[in-house]
Amino acid sequence: MKSPAEKAAAFRALHARPGAFIIPNPWDAGTARLLASLGFEALATTSLGYANSLGRVDGTSVVSRAEVIENCRVIAAATDLPVNADLENGYADEPRAAAEIIRFASEAGISGGSIEDTTGVAERPIYDFQLAVERVHAAAEVARALPVPFVLTARAEGFLRGKADLADVIKRLQAFEKAGADVLMSPGLPDLASVRTVCSALSKPFNFMAGIKGKSFTVAELAAIGVKRISLATSLYRMAMTGLVEAAREAKEKGTFSYIDRSMATPDLNAFMQG
Repeated sequence: MKSPAEKAAAFRALHARPGAFIIPNPWDAGTARLLASLGFEALATTSLGYANSLGRVDGTSVVSRAEVIENCRVIAAATDLPVNADLENGYADEPRAAAEIIRFASEAGISGGSIEDTTGVAERPIYDFQLAVERVHAAAEVARALPVPFVLTARAEGFLRGKADLADVIKRLQAFEKAGADVLMSPGLPDLASVRTVCSALSKPFNFMAGIKGKSFTVAELAAIGVKRISLATSLYRMAMTGLVEAAREAKEKGTFSYIDRSMATPDLNAFMQG
């Protein structure tokens, strides 16, 4: 098994080489091993996939920080691949309190993680600009002090939270970059032109989030406009659950089992776990 330092070095190397790479999002040890067996070079956690696997909806109010860190530990230990963690908003508003989750994630074997500018409060979904920057700065300070290098991603969530203002997103990402983030991210950008504009405004790697209908593009298209990392967010979990629901409905409503003919055999699934 690779050491945390070896995983961290491999993760940084992926961001330094030419072109873009895909980082899929498992939600447990089994899906992490399956994706590693398919040849991916890094993994990322998914907050919705993990929350749903516990029988809960997604959100910091229903899944605790301790539970998120435990999920990080399980996924990081499942394979030799580096893992990037979705750390929500750090489970705190105050910058230093939120930044503590970076240390916890690193201690759990995680090679990188994201802090977002979402408050979790419907009435004011995005942190004020200055506080958002201070939170990234605090997270960067914690990351730089860790004994194992940590890739910090800072997320501007405006397009997902009702504030679809490209100029504001760029302003925030540029400030996050200066505050010490290693990777920048803004989920929900509406088109390739917007992605290109964001990438051209930054000097550090940009993570594009695939998974939104009508707003997901090919690796070639994204790489051509400067995207470095492509995460799959909740899309793999949603696809897996789509298959489960369709199969269960066929059995319940039609009394047939044609889905069995399309499903993978048990030995094939077990083979993924041996990788």
